[in-house]
Amino acid sequence: MKKVAFLLIPLCLLVACKQKGPQFTIEGKITEAKDTMLYLEHLTLGDGLVQLDSIKLDEMGDFSLHGPRPSNPEFYRLRIGGQIINLSIDSTETVNIQATLPQMGLGYKVSGSGNCDTIRMLALKLDTLTKRVRDIAEDRDLTLAERDEKISSLIDAYKTDVKLNYIQNRYGEASSYYAMFQEVGGQMIFNPVNDQSDITWFTALANSWELLYPHAPRTLNLQNIAMQGQKNTRRRVVEIDMNDEKVSETGIIDMGFPDKTGRERRLSELKGNVVLLDFTAYEMKGSQERTLALRELYNKYHARGFEIYQVSFDKSEHYWKTMSEQLPWVCVWDEEGLAHDIVQLYNLQSVPTWFLINRKPELVGRMELMGNLEQEIERLL
Repeated sequence: MKKVAFLLIPLCLLVACKQKGPQFTIEGKITEAKDTMLYLEHLTLGDGLVQLDSIKLDEMGDFSLHGPRPSNPEFYRLRIGGQIINLSIDSTETVNIQATLPQMGLGYKVSGSGNCDTIRMLALKLDTLTKRVRDIAEDRDLTLAERDEKISSLIDAYKTDVKLNYIQNRYGEASSYYAMFQEVGGQMIFNPVNDQSDITWFTALANSWELLYPHAPRTLNLQNIAMQGQKNTRRRVVEIDMNDEKVSETGIIDMGFPDKTGRERRLSELKGNVVLLDFTAYEMKGSQERTLALRELYNKYHARGFEIYQVSFDKSEHYWKTMSEQLPWVCVWDEEGLAHDIVQLYNLQSVPTWFLINRKPELVGRMELMGNLEQEIERLL
């Protein structure tokens, strides 16, 4: 019996290890925190906060906490009382945190995860914004209307900064998801209900996450938010369609704009062809000569599967229709012009600018980064 019991012990340990499954680790040191409890909590979508692990810190402050590996990016936090460090995990990675308890929430250092470090920077920016909003709200030298205007301008500037410097070109990142759900004063900074610009960016994230994590609850959450926002605003919203491993620059953006007959034409309709995506304005100097050059390309390669999807930013719809009436390729008009979010999403630095898309479709280059256009078309065909 003793021999049997001895054999069963390692067997039980093996079963326990198998049940434990792959884990991620959050480790490090939090000083000046002796005898405090450090908690690792999972910020779930459906069940709220779920405690995963905890430890009572000693004088040294060393800790190592663990949780089950998520199948897609998820969000967690370390907490001591009201001091919080937000984190994102997407594998069995090990993330290291170094902090001092009095400044734990904002003064920590993180290594082992680029997303976690970006979240740290976003937390610092949000703290600065919150303090500035509070100062304006408490300034009794300003009228209520003046306070509202200043706070609105401050938040708009913050959103623009975060969009361009933390989200653009990183639509599938956990830190971008985190950024879109930041709050100030209990209100979401990005408005997914009726702000048309913000809904465009939620849609960008939703489509990128659909490619990377097609069945993840957070993907479905983004999709539901984006679809409801689109219904609320009843507006054509730019859609991102990208593969992060293949796409350079900002990715393939599936957009829909009206052609000269009023019919909405989508870029995705041309999938399977080599496509020149061209942003232009016919009213610009040199436009006629450029159009003639595009006609030569179109006539030469169209039969082999070459298409042009041309987006006009002309101020006058009538002028655009007149100039595009006889053109054989897809010509659409963006009535918002350069103010449209598509300018930011494609990182347009100037107009005209073209992008080249292969048959898959994948974005394979843009005007500033490629040499001989005709040679590149030949290669792709």
